[in-house]
Amino acid sequence: MEVKTIGLCSDHAGFALKEYVKSWLSARGWGFVDFGTFSSQSCDYPDYAHPMAEAIERGEVYPGIAICGTGNGIAMTLNKHQGIRAALCWKPEICELARKHNDANVLVLPGRHLTNVEADAILEVFFTAEFEGGRHERRINKIPVSGVQG
Repeated sequence: MEVKTIGLCSDHAGFALKEYVKSWLSARGWGFVDFGTFSSQSCDYPDYAHPMAEAIERGEVYPGIAICGTGNGIAMTLNKHQGIRAALCWKPEICELARKHNDANVLVLPGRHLTNVEADAILEVFFTAEFEGGRHERRINKIPVSGVQG
């Protein structure tokens, strides 16, 4: 995966894991843009997911990592954007297939259900697994409703 500046976002339930992910990325020398939230105070995940998704679609950041309590709400929000393929991953095997078969451009983590060690393994796979193309490319090209590809 070609890594640019990585986009990050979370709600309050994902804040602690997002802070850990920032240290994980920094340890590898990778830059990132944190779209928020910036505390564990209750907030609404769409307020942070939409700006990150728009930045990915504009090519300003790539890929993205998003975190909320279960990962479901923030994934649903991100996937409203035509150029986003956000994959909710709770173990490395799911993440590997999301990258290889779906060319996921946003990794979604369930912040209340992963340890840092589990997140490490998933992050490693997300940044090393490569999209296989072929029959999978034909399928992902059919995902956008408007024909816009990101």
